[in-house]
Amino acid sequence: MIEALKNAWKIPDLRKKIIFTLTMMAVFRFGAVIPVPGMDVSVVRNIVDQAGILGFFDLFSGGAFGKMTIFALSITPYITASIIMNLLTIAIPSLEALAKEGEVGRKKIAQYTRYATVVLALIQATGISIGLFRGALIDTTLFSIITVLVTLTAGTAFLMWLGEQITEKGIGNGISLIIFAGIVSRVPSSAYRTFLLARQGEISTIALGVFLILSVVIIAGVVAIHQGARKIPVQYAKRVVGRKMYGGQSTHIPLKVNQAGVIPVIFAMSLLTMPQMMSAFWPNSWFSDFIENWLSPASINPFGIVFYMLLNALLIIGFTYFYTAITFNPVEVALNMKKNGGFVPGIRPGRPTSEYLTKVLNRITLAGAVFLAGIALMPTMIMQITGMQIAFGGTALLIAVGVALETMKQVEAQMLMRHYQGFLK
Repeated sequence: MIEALKNAWKIPDLRKKIIFTLTMMAVFRFGAVIPVPGMDVSVVRNIVDQAGILGFFDLFSGGAFGKMTIFALSITPYITASIIMNLLTIAIPSLEALAKEGEVGRKKIAQYTRYATVVLALIQATGISIGLFRGALIDTTLFSIITVLVTLTAGTAFLMWLGEQITEKGIGNGISLIIFAGIVSRVPSSAYRTFLLARQGEISTIALGVFLILSVVIIAGVVAIHQGARKIPVQYAKRVVGRKMYGGQSTHIPLKVNQAGVIPVIFAMSLLTMPQMMSAFWPNSWFSDFIENWLSPASINPFGIVFYMLLNALLIIGFTYFYTAITFNPVEVALNMKKNGGFVPGIRPGRPTSEYLTKVLNRITLAGAVFLAGIALMPTMIMQITGMQIAFGGTALLIAVGVALETMKQVEAQMLMRHYQGFLK
């Protein structure tokens, strides 16, 4: 792997992309320590430490939420806006037609997503500053409140632009890498805090050992699921064009077990945190009590915990199928194969092929979706059974390892174009 990194660094254009990505990550981490003017950080920190879900949200923002910095909202509004636009694209015919117009249509939908991101960021900023952290406002004048709202909204808009720049000019998916950087930045402090708790005897050696073993098992499982694929054999018929003969090759279509990657987990997390942010508008009301008892992993209601876990699992499984259907269209694949003289042995070209691909894809996607849901729910189950507080759980590991693998695959693809030996074999 070290040799492969050296080879990647020797490629001028790839080296520029890596440097650009690292520079943008440094900009993100620099902005994550710039506080929002007019907010008392100590008050925010106390509230975040007392609420479990806020600490979970703080983990994915790289600590920016607990420090109330300009990137406190992280990239969550953009993810939520992307979910809404994907759903509307399927529900509204005009947006569906726009999505099929190629690059122009995708740019238009991306523009709508940016507008929706700013609106959602403004709503969340209002809920945080006026509702959740209203006690942290140093000055309650209108100008001070507007300053806080504009700062938080502008921070999210800047992160959205930063992620798009990484995707376009760097390596990997920019939005995923921003979340990855936020998670990884908390690893040293979380490890040190766990070490101190174990040294003080607050965490038993057995519990710590079990957690480390589970972490290794989760990482190995994530790698296996991300690399796992069902290879559908494809045979191309021979055809004569002029004096040359084409076709006759045998190849395959790789249907990945986890076609959607870590996107379903991120989508589910964004939707589940949205009601908790909205409940800040109506504190001490029936709505906030309902959210606290039924839509929070830190709920003291055992039935609420079960309901939250089931809802989280269903969202992850649903989004896995949803995102897989967007990224892989069996009908188009079958039509393209038929046009080029390709067929699956034993399956007739056209509609039977698309039905066969759909059947296989649904089966292997179910395994990947259940795996994603199981890993996402594992920390909550461990905390409920053992009482051990886990700040860096399965969801964080899943996202971190998944993003790292996807980024490595992009580097691998660019290196293979230049006949270098890459990371994955």
